Amino acid sequence: MTALTFTVVGRDEPLVLESYRAYVAGYTGRDAAAVQHHIDELAAIGVAPPPEVPMFYDVEPSTVSQAAAFDDNPTLTSGEVEPLYVRAGGRYYLGVGSDHTDRDLERDDIRDSKRACPKPVGTTLVPIDDLGSFSLDALTARSWVDDRLYQEGALTGLREPADVLGRLLAKGVVGDDEDLVVLGGTVPLLDGAFTAGGTWTLEIEGADGIRLTHQYAMNATKGQEQR
Repeated sequence: MTALTFTVVGRDEPLVLESYRAYVAGYTGRDAAAVQHHIDELAAIGVAPPPEVPMFYDVEPSTVSQAAAFDDNPTLTSGEVEPLYVRAGGRYYLGVGSDHTDRDLERDDIRDSKRACPKPVGTTLVPIDDLGSFSLDALTARSWVDDRLYQEGALTGLREPADVLGRLLAKGVVGDDEDLVVLGGTVPLLDGAFTAGGTWTLEIEGADGIRLTHQYAMNATKGQEQR
């Protein structure tokens, strides 16, 4: 497992995660009707409904990476900007990451499709002093694919971090003393269509001055030019 090294806003010492559990949280919208509509849309293109909502997909910690570039699959893959929740030493932090996913494999198995791709994450974290009162409502998420705006939306539609993490911890699959890395959900695509791309840029911005960014490249592999 490659260690993750973060700069924490307001602190001099870096935060280093050497051992942690990693999850992607799916179907994390606050509006149950909208979530069901999304599930129905996915079912129409062959993606099986989740057994529960929200759904937690465990991924190999080794796929969580701060690398600048990755080798892409010869299938359709795409990323999504997501709030990143980190628990380290019992404390919580907010960052930014991408749930890069194999969209072709997603029709067969969502968990496998997420595990097939890297999970790029940024290097800066903002401390969450009180998880119970911390809200996403003042935050806006954006992503760009090859400099084209791909996603933009307020995070008011996502379940709050305390809700998402509380549900994960209630499942009893994570020890009380284990560090965690969790991707917490995303905002809709502007044109509604998954897009492959070479350069992905992520941003979460808040009115209080929070600005978390990350950029990574997906290098085409043999066969992609024939998509």
